[in-house]
This record gives sequence, structure tokens and C-alpha cells, in this order.
Amino acid sequence: MIDIHSHILPGLDDGARDMEESLAMLRVAAEAGTTDIVATPHSNLEFQFDPDLVDRKIAELAAASDGVVRIYRGCDFHLHFENIQEAIENPAKFAIAQKKHILVEFSDLLIARSTEEVFNRLLDAGLVPIITHPERNRLLQQRIERLERWVQGGCAIQVTAQSFSGLFGKSARRFAGELMRRGLVHIVASDAHDSRHRPPRLDEAYGYLKSHYGVDTAELLCVRNPGAVLAGDHIEQPGAAGPSARKWYRFWT
Repeated sequence: MIDIHSHILPGLDDGARDMEESLAMLRVAAEAGTTDIVATPHSNLEFQFDPDLVDRKIAELAAASDGVVRIYRGCDFHLHFENIQEAIENPAKFAIAQKKHILVEFSDLLIARSTEEVFNRLLDAGLVPIITHPERNRLLQQRIERLERWVQGGCAIQVTAQSFSGLFGKSARRFAGELMRRGLVHIVASDAHDSRHRPPRLDEAYGYLKSHYGVDTAELLCVRNPGAVLAGDHIEQPGAAGPSARKWYRFWT
């Protein structure tokens, strides 16, 4: 499996505190079946994103872990003016594996009216926004029609693996199910922050998806679409999914 959202690098944000915790997280990921993981430290008003520092941290962690999981650079990107301008001028800086997809995290306090315009500007710059964990954002839970419109306009959606198990509460679990029913989930990722409470595990979510929606769905959301992101390819656009659905996706071109 391939995990495109994690905070495994030591001392860069609110994720791993030190190298020991980073190594523990990688061990958890490997034991759970993850072969590739994207380190996505925050870029927001609290944490500055330095791609050169991120690359050095990745190299150190890869060496210390003997390459137990392949690690790539990404960013947990927040929509504020300086970030947006920098992304448009230098798309590879924030893109996953320096290709074409960018994780976008929304504030819990405000959804700007200009969001659609911003997404269009990012798309025009060659970046495909992947909206992270909307099921955990109460404002986005109330704006599913806007999520549908953004997806129709070229964005994708990532749901957190542990939302399916209820770790983030009943409302997040219900909304994750609603996104699945509407065909709005493209990728499942861990958004891991530590090795115990929010670990980098996809295996339980994979099992849940396989049980409720079929193996094709589990493979699509945990393997094929994340792999396409790493390669900078088009991801597959899902269709509406019901329990035990089979082959519910179509290609997104």
C-alpha cells in the first residue's frame, strides 16, 4: 500500500518529535503493509516549509531505517496568500514527489469564498489539489455540494484511514460513508502523527473497504490512486459506491 499523507519527519511540525519516534512510525507502517510513504510536513502560519530541510530529513530517516519503507517529499499545504503565490510560481516546491498533486488542508474556522478561484489558479499552474480529510472538518461536512463541485472541476479528495473506524468521531465516520456513497473518495491515507495514537497504518482501512465495498475499491483507494499520485499520472475517478459494490470506478481523464 502507498500512504501519501504523513507527518513522520522529526521535529518539523506537530508530528514525530524525534528520530526515535520517526523510526517507530516507519516500523509500524512496514508491518502494516505500506511500501511507500510521503512525508508531508505542514506549511502554514505556524510551521514554515523548507524543501531543502525536508529532503535532508528524508535522507537521514531513510538511512537510519535501512530503507524499510520508501519515503517521498510532499507537503500539508494550507491556503493562505503567501503559500498560494509561491505554489503558482514554483509548483514543484509543494507537490508530492515534485510531480503534479498537492495536498490541501482547510481551516476548521473558515472556508473562503474565493476557494474555487484559488483551485482554478492551482490547476492552471499544473497542480491538482487533493482536499485532505474533509470528513474531519465540520465546515466541509456542511458543504458537500461544494466538494462535489470542486471534484467536478478537477480536484480530488483524500479521507483519513482511521475515520472509517470511528477514531475521529461518529460524524466523521458518517461523512466518510456519505463521501463514499457519492463517489467522492479518491485516496485513503493515514495522516499519521505518531506511532501509537495516530499511526501510519492503512491495513485496517483496507480491510474495511474490502469488506464493505470490495477488493477493487480497496486497491483503488490504497494502492492504484496513491501510486498514480507518486508517478504524476491521472488518478481514477470513482463512481457511487454502495456496500459490497464491485468495479464502481471509471477513469478520470
